[in-house]
Amino acid sequence: MSSARVLITGFEPFDGHRMNVSWELAQALAAQSGSGQSWHAACLPCAFGEAALQLGSLVDARQPDYVFALGQAEGRGEITIERVALNVRDARIPDNLGCEPVDEPIVEGAPLAYQTGLPYRRLVRELRARGHPVALSNTAGTFVCNEVFYVLMHQTEARRIRSGFVHLPILPEQQLTPAEATERVAREDAPLHAKGPVPSLAFDRQLAALIELVRITIEAERPSDTA
Repeated sequence: MSSARVLITGFEPFDGHRMNVSWELAQALAAQSGSGQSWHAACLPCAFGEAALQLGSLVDARQPDYVFALGQAEGRGEITIERVALNVRDARIPDNLGCEPVDEPIVEGAPLAYQTGLPYRRLVRELRARGHPVALSNTAGTFVCNEVFYVLMHQTEARRIRSGFVHLPILPEQQLTPAEATERVAREDAPLHAKGPVPSLAFDRQLAALIELVRITIEAERPSDTA
């Protein structure tokens, strides 16, 4: 694998969780850096505006060749590569600073959407062929994950930086206790999956898939290779 500067981001815990799988895996993934590689992990706050601001500063300071933004997607059972970032903030729950925007643009006057820079077709095809539980997703939601994804693509659009966003299932140890599940269901905004078992995926399986995902992306012949 050729030399490359790689930035991997995850998030701090939110929505009552004691950990965030994206940050746990971002750290482990960065530790896989090989000879001639420079892989750096950074934890973003789960806060509108702040997360995007910190991401922008990291990209400017690190000057990466690749950026892999990771996020937690409770309710999903597979690792999902996000295809599209939308220019909208619309929160189902407050962020960690209590902010709960509704129908707000992320960047005034900017395009409605950006497509990922990752070779998503190739990634899904090759990773699934190798037995990894990976799928394509057409929505990153409208919470902080989507905002980070959108700002990342907006910032790197004119640069030679291949970047994108990947959502991860929660870990088995993140499953809610009966008391936590009861409390969540009692909330009016509780998602439907809170009323039953929530899918999860073991740490080692997720890490193995992400290592391959990064390697395939770096080895892709050209940035426009999304076929």
